[in-house]
Amino acid sequence: MAKQEPALREDVLNELEKESKLKDYTGIVGKIITAICLTFTCFQLYTAIFGVLDAHLQRAVHLGFGLALVFLFKPLFAKNRSGFVHPIDLLLSALGAVCPAYIVVQYKELVGRAGLMTTEDYIVGAIGVILVIEATRRIVGIPMVTVVMLFLAYAFLGPYMPDAISHRGLTPEQLVGHLFFTTEGIFGIPLGVSSTFIFLFILFGAYLESTGLGKFFIDIANAIAGWAAGGPAKVAVLSSGLMGTVSGSSVANVVGTGSFTIPMMHKLGYDKEFAGAVEAAASTGGQLMPPVMGAAAFLMAEFVGVPYIDIVKAALIPAVLYFMGVWLGVHFEAKRKNLKGVPREELPKPLEILKARGHLAIPLIVIVYLLVSGYTPMRAALYAIGLSIVAACTRKSTRLSISDVFNGLVAGAKGILSVLVACASAGIIIGVVTKTGVGLKMASALLELAGGMMLPSMFFTMITALLLGMGVPTTANYVITSTIAAPALVQMGVPVLAAHMFVFYFGIIADVTPPVALAAYAGSAIAGGNALRTGVNASKLAIAAFIIPYVFVLSPEILMINATVPNLLWSLCTAIIGMIGVSSSLIGYLTGNLNLLQRVLLFGGGLMMIYPGLVTDAAGLAIIAGTILLQRRNQTAAA
Repeated sequence: MAKQEPALREDVLNELEKESKLKDYTGIVGKIITAICLTFTCFQLYTAIFGVLDAHLQRAVHLGFGLALVFLFKPLFAKNRSGFVHPIDLLLSALGAVCPAYIVVQYKELVGRAGLMTTEDYIVGAIGVILVIEATRRIVGIPMVTVVMLFLAYAFLGPYMPDAISHRGLTPEQLVGHLFFTTEGIFGIPLGVSSTFIFLFILFGAYLESTGLGKFFIDIANAIAGWAAGGPAKVAVLSSGLMGTVSGSSVANVVGTGSFTIPMMHKLGYDKEFAGAVEAAASTGGQLMPPVMGAAAFLMAEFVGVPYIDIVKAALIPAVLYFMGVWLGVHFEAKRKNLKGVPREELPKPLEILKARGHLAIPLIVIVYLLVSGYTPMRAALYAIGLSIVAACTRKSTRLSISDVFNGLVAGAKGILSVLVACASAGIIIGVVTKTGVGLKMASALLELAGGMMLPSMFFTMITALLLGMGVPTTANYVITSTIAAPALVQMGVPVLAAHMFVFYFGIIADVTPPVALAAYAGSAIAGGNALRTGVNASKLAIAAFIIPYVFVLSPEILMINATVPNLLWSLCTAIIGMIGVSSSLIGYLTGNLNLLQRVLLFGGGLMMIYPGLVTDAAGLAIIAGTILLQRRNQTAAA
């Protein structure tokens, strides 16, 4: 039985990280598919350099390449030999390319007809919608398909719905025309962002990975924190936070850094469930860490109508507080169990690491500078891609060969597929919402359910985002909640950016929230621990992500909205002290083991410190300080 466990854990990881299960092809078939990937990437680079096409055309070409590749890389029968494409997959791949190509070829005629559909239009559009749904099933998963099908059913069953959400109903022709032949459905904003910003950032991440930046992050984190109490766990927090700057997937981050950090934590003395939870919580926070925060952050910039750099600035302090919470949880657990770090003499030297591979981080520094300087994300990513190749070539040890450059182009095309399909299927949801007007109705229903009060509205919005996040990718989760739930907060006077950041946070944190906690499951699969207990531990470590969104809705200054430097510094300091109280309470250790009363006091005091306001700050500080003094006195008396 023990011999089966590694294979079982590998199966779990492969199931969770779907991108890692793309089929490999050999022979002439493999060369043809590689050529398609290269053509796809070259198209994206060409339009990034010389200017994107008209919105519908750019998105149609992007979707055509994406669908064609998905049906090849995610075949119907996975056990087919590597040099063979099943006829069904070949047919679907061809249709996936032809349906969007129909828009490109007939573009002028379609514009001239101004929405009047022919029979050919309807057939092509209907097939295109079905193909998007099937591609979603293959590479994103059943939960996303279920949500899409529920919205499609709602489009047809509107007259039979309760009065609060009823509508006249749509005919198949109306729905297909709206979803496939306008830019408010499949070819809406999500796919538009995927076809421009997101592809380039994924290509940028692919090149950074190929240069060995991931190992550089782990080594530098080890050199900085490996010697401290619970060192390997703190290395996991640091390295996963750094990896989050180039990775937009919680599970990919867990798999990438967890295979190294989790065994180290377990060897040091952490429980399997806690070791997996540390990596899951830290990796999930990667999507909150600027400058690259995952696909949903680019969508937020488009939906809110602000430059991407404003999203980065708004996310900075909440991300720092999140990782501070995880770090503190790790620290208190190490103190509670008296876990030591790795001796300094066994650790790599920071200066040696920086001399050998520090140049690999230059593109990250440059891309932040370019974004701050006002460059568009697309232009900044384009320059950073070129610089990542140049920087790697400055040292022989990290130099990329010609084949490495080509492999990076192929990896970029593969890496976009799951995001591309998620954006296309999210477009179906947006199309139904805009055509039926259900978004405003759902927002009104949410407000009515909350009795028009702020805290209940936030609570119901949180629950909605968490439920949708259980198996639905962050990108699609954000699209749905920003369309349905965020407007309810906006109607109550919450700044638009704060409302969208609120649903963004809870959509991400669903990855470590039981019962469906994908990042925690990946961590438990590597550690060999219990998945549910890993999820519970990860939720404790990620407690900041459950608290901070309430704070920045009630006090948007933390998102740098109308904030002054003194207020910002004060809010940050009090929030950090508050996180000390909350984290120590959940772990059960501060300067020593805590009893139940002390844990309750610290938790309450911590919340008061995190919540903005002089009265709550003073009360929270008094409670935390009093608890520390009481614990010190008890320890002195016991000695």
